[in-house]
Amino acid sequence: MAKTGYLIHRDFWKHEMGAGHPECPARLDAIEDRLLASGVGDALQRIDVPIATLPQITLAHSVAHVERLEELSQRLVADAPAGGPDHAQIDPDTTLMKFTMLAARRAAGAAVAAVDAVMKGEVENAFCAVRPPGHHACRDQAMGFCFLNNVAIAARHALEAHGLERVAIVDFDVHHGNGTEDILSNDPRVLMVSFFQHPFYPYSGADHPASNMLNIPVPAYTKGMDIRELVEAMWIPRLESFRPQMIFFSAGFDAHYDDDLGQLRLNENDYAWITGRVRDVARRFSDGRIVSLLEGGYNFHALARSVEAHIRALADL
Repeated sequence: MAKTGYLIHRDFWKHEMGAGHPECPARLDAIEDRLLASGVGDALQRIDVPIATLPQITLAHSVAHVERLEELSQRLVADAPAGGPDHAQIDPDTTLMKFTMLAARRAAGAAVAAVDAVMKGEVENAFCAVRPPGHHACRDQAMGFCFLNNVAIAARHALEAHGLERVAIVDFDVHHGNGTEDILSNDPRVLMVSFFQHPFYPYSGADHPASNMLNIPVPAYTKGMDIRELVEAMWIPRLESFRPQMIFFSAGFDAHYDDDLGQLRLNENDYAWITGRVRDVARRFSDGRIVSLLEGGYNFHALARSVEAHIRALADL
């Protein structure tokens, strides 16, 4: 059995974007409840979650981006006693409130801490149940429920702080990870492989990606077995030829057939299979080193089942 780390923190519950918003604290309740009821949580090693430092965050973002978000947060806190607004609208779907940056910096800190724990050999791999998610956050722009790009920060931390030469990112969210691509395009030390529904938000990824980006746009209603064939034919050979020394998952589970935010047709068995195939690559080239970071997934039951399946595949349960 692999030793799998698990990172979660109560600060992740403090960020809220309004009643009825799909990216809500109850997502984490569903995951925690499932891991408790299934017994999977008992097999995981819990790891402390720090707050990411500015130098860690600016491995992926500009200082101006971070300062802009922090200033918005501080203004909300300062204006609240006088009846000022309690939130700032970043885009039609993305709202910043007074606890958002605390949660976002803690999520980035989880990504960094997971890398450190895996690199030190404390665990073979780790899953970070974080929110807000990150893969839409560009170097200089928050969008799509995302403020800081957790997986890009983690990948750059592995390269810069631990001296790795090659890392890979596997993104199976239903939406294209445009922010990760924005930050890491043309970095020869990083390979990113993904599939995503297209055309679909954020309407990117299909045209002229950089050479280190293997994007697979697929139409709505694509089934899990078709995705498996694409992974086997396209992802796995590219990952094997790249020989990554560490692999990251942008683990969005909104391509599940029960999730109304997308129209792909995967199920939890497909997520387990994808995780297992990528894990095979990690064991051959990366000493098994994997860090997985939660992205999307908005149907609570589907999300919880899928996370359980993903973690079981990571931990050999």
